Amino acid sequence: MELNLIIETLTQLDNYLKGAPSGGGNLDDFRLYLNQKAYEHENPHNLTEKFDLDVYDLENEIAKQVILLGRYSKQLIRKSLENHPALVNEDFTYLFRMMDYDSLTKMQLIEKNAHEKQTGIEIIKRLVKNGLFAESPDEHDKRSTRITVTPKGKKVFRESMQDITVVSKIMCGQLDTKEKEALLASLKKLNTFHHTVYCNFKNEDTAEILKLI
Repeated sequence: MELNLIIETLTQLDNYLKGAPSGGGNLDDFRLYLNQKAYEHENPHNLTEKFDLDVYDLENEIAKQVILLGRYSKQLIRKSLENHPALVNEDFTYLFRMMDYDSLTKMQLIEKNAHEKQTGIEIIKRLVKNGLFAESPDEHDKRSTRITVTPKGKKVFRESMQDITVVSKIMCGQLDTKEKEALLASLKKLNTFHHTVYCNFKNEDTAEILKLI
């Protein structure tokens, strides 16, 4: 067993070195190479064949990648906000969104972040409690409350933005400029579709939403 493991490791190392830049690589690069090989082996098509499922292989893989990217980004953002205790969880997205506006109603802000009402309300409560948002009655609709960013909120925004910018750079990984531009165009197109679904069809079942495609 140990001998087979050694042989397999040396074989993988040999394959890695054949594709490595001149001068060879290092242990971290080899580890990343092994992780990538293992990841490529995890193909949804293998599972669909095994269990005889009728699925959309390409779309399933895209969904998987989007979900994973969401999780990676949350981990990085959480790490970047360690020096900003007034911002936790997804509070920063609400603060960043509000910087584009003089004021918004609570529901307008929640919808711009594509959250459920209760989730958004809890986030806004924290931001108000931490002094980053201020609430005031809506002059035109007594049932609504408007939100504005406080001076403290603007200060926290400027300070945290430096760290979030670094996260954005890391999230783009090793994509070159053309790849970033192509990805951005696709993401904008995809988000436009989902924004339409969120605003107009959120109460429909998935079978009805599928008809929009």
